[in-house]
Amino acid sequence: MEQQNENQLNIELSEEIAEGIFSNLAIITHSNTEFVLDFIRVMPGIPKAKVKSRIILTPEHAKRLMHAMQDNIEKFEAAHGRIKTQDETPFPMGFGGPTAQA
Repeated sequence: MEQQNENQLNIELSEEIAEGIFSNLAIITHSNTEFVLDFIRVMPGIPKAKVKSRIILTPEHAKRLMHAMQDNIEKFEAAHGRIKTQDETPFPMGFGGPTAQA
């Protein structure tokens, strides 16, 4: 008879959540007890955007997430090359394309 690992966690993923939500902007705020990550989808030429998902974390879990992201980015770059960013410019709210007209 096999013993089940006491630390094993059974995680369920519904079909709706498995589809995911596309986000091209994240806003992070914090208080002394929590970090709030708001994920937003900004569309070209549209001056208004809605928060599509909000995740609230304890400071400890926020730091664990940061380390996990760093580790995964390092692994990704080792396999696929350096991820290029545009650190010198602010987020392009207009995406550089034409503005929408009706």
